[in-house]
Amino acid sequence: MTSGAEIQRPAKELIEGLRGLGAATIAGTLGHMGFRNPHMTGILPQTKGKVICGPALTLQCLPQRPDLFSEGEYADPETQLHRHVLYHVQDGDVVVVDARGDMRSGIFGDMMSTYFKGRGGAGIIIDGVMRDRPNVEKLDLALWLKGWSPNYHVQTDIYPYAVNVTIACGGVTVVPGDIIVADDDGAVVVPVSMARQVIEDGQKHAEWEEFSRMKLMAGESLQRYYPLHPDAQEEYEAWRRENPLR
Repeated sequence: MTSGAEIQRPAKELIEGLRGLGAATIAGTLGHMGFRNPHMTGILPQTKGKVICGPALTLQCLPQRPDLFSEGEYADPETQLHRHVLYHVQDGDVVVVDARGDMRSGIFGDMMSTYFKGRGGAGIIIDGVMRDRPNVEKLDLALWLKGWSPNYHVQTDIYPYAVNVTIACGGVTVVPGDIIVADDDGAVVVPVSMARQVIEDGQKHAEWEEFSRMKLMAGESLQRYYPLHPDAQEEYEAWRRENPLR
């Protein structure tokens, strides 16, 4: 088992540039760039209306094996690696957990979630479940999960094995330090090396969509305005000049 190293956090301007785009725009933009599925499938928003954007801290779980794992939950709490990923949390970070899709053991509960919030974490994403739902919901955290369980994190068949290593979450590879954007559409992964291009292309897309939405609401041609037809480009450019970006 390994507690992992500190991540390299991306530049603040990348975080801020991605924050306003939304998961759907980012997923579509990445798709056109060759990252066909950046969406963590089956991991659903638990707190409607929350939007997060921040670097990924990762926790990997594996199936239990008696020669590699013994519980020791209170005999030696430091053997619990789910604690260690939280030790790394800084303001705005996102904890992403590969819990192997397990629906039986709650990775974090009330006390760990309270610590996470106190550290300034932005949100938690788990390919699996959490516990202590009534108390956790009082914390008003941003959560994307597969569900909830009353069981604690190693009660059944999995255990935390490594912190800040490359993982799979919801069918997507997540590298520590990747930028995570999550909202009511779900959670997406943005590789830092692709972030600037995503911001540039995504902002252009969002801008012409605003123009197209206005036209479609007025009952005008779907063929002309979505996607924006080349014949409508001059009209769009005129609208842009009259309506500069806020």
